[in-house]
Amino acid sequence: MGRKPSDRPTSFDIAYRAGVSQPTVSRALRGDKAVSQKTREKIEAIARELNYTVDKNASSLRSQRSNTIALLFFEDPTPDQSMINPFFLSMLGSITRSCANRGLDLLISFQQMEDDWHTQYQDSHRADGLILLGYGDYRLYEERLQQLVSQGTHFVRWGSVRADNIGATVGSDNFGAGRKAGEHLIGLGRKKIAFLGQADESYPEFAERYAGLSVAMEHAGLSPDPSLVQPALTGEAEGYAAAQRLLASGAEFDAIFAGSDLIAIGAMRALAEAGIAIPSDVAVVGFDDIPGAQHTNPPLTTMMQDIRGAGDVLLDVLTQSIEGEDATGKQLPAKLIIRESTAGSDVPTGK
Repeated sequence: MGRKPSDRPTSFDIAYRAGVSQPTVSRALRGDKAVSQKTREKIEAIARELNYTVDKNASSLRSQRSNTIALLFFEDPTPDQSMINPFFLSMLGSITRSCANRGLDLLISFQQMEDDWHTQYQDSHRADGLILLGYGDYRLYEERLQQLVSQGTHFVRWGSVRADNIGATVGSDNFGAGRKAGEHLIGLGRKKIAFLGQADESYPEFAERYAGLSVAMEHAGLSPDPSLVQPALTGEAEGYAAAQRLLASGAEFDAIFAGSDLIAIGAMRALAEAGIAIPSDVAVVGFDDIPGAQHTNPPLTTMMQDIRGAGDVLLDVLTQSIEGEDATGKQLPAKLIIRESTAGSDVPTGK
């Protein structure tokens, strides 16, 4: 015999009304994408009708979970001393919204690489899983990731998605985005494209962006010039210094593809000080589409990463890990945003 609704609604009452199992109700109400949208909407409508609210404490006791996700930021030198890359600050809203939609609390913490951050959260039951944003030199970071794996910590990170990743990783299609940026510049008649960024295995995302640019040039019959590659980390000061070194080298270039918007903004300042016009002399493309990109002079053409989609995908992958499922990484496409730092530019006659 079916269960009749009681005075105080429960998930079993919703299951009875919806014609589904109680576990399906539980999964639907925490936003599990394994439940179809139609079923999820039906369950949510019945829950609203019955004025049903999730008892987080009871749910936690049954599952031995905290219903909390820890979001860990790592140091990233910035001019405003916030030590957090503005791209990751932009992503924060997406992650917060995704947690709220799933009935999860979000614990945000700022970490230093030398701290024992890898032992502080899941082991002490402060969080069911970790989201890791920003890490600097990946070779130094690998050891900590391996420790997380060895102790069974549930985590997902934003970064380069590769077959040899340690743990689950979500990130942009950096190679494809680099190729799009290169094709855009080549389509404008640019032939001598410089790259500013640490394009090696310490910073695999930058390396993939440069690799995509190189393939675009090779397919157009152009040869990437190693003398036009200047190392730079993510900061504006790094971009400024890299552009100054490029100018001092005497190498000819008609475009710059920067590994991040901050690098591009620093480079644009160096070009302006040297009397080089953007985009008529040198076209500039950045990466990230941070809020400040549209306010540079001229506004910066850039590759926009899918910040809105990132929050949902990061939580999807982390939830799979927490539920004991096989959590696999996922790449998200990046979109070319054309602004005045390249748009409508003529092929330059000088450097």
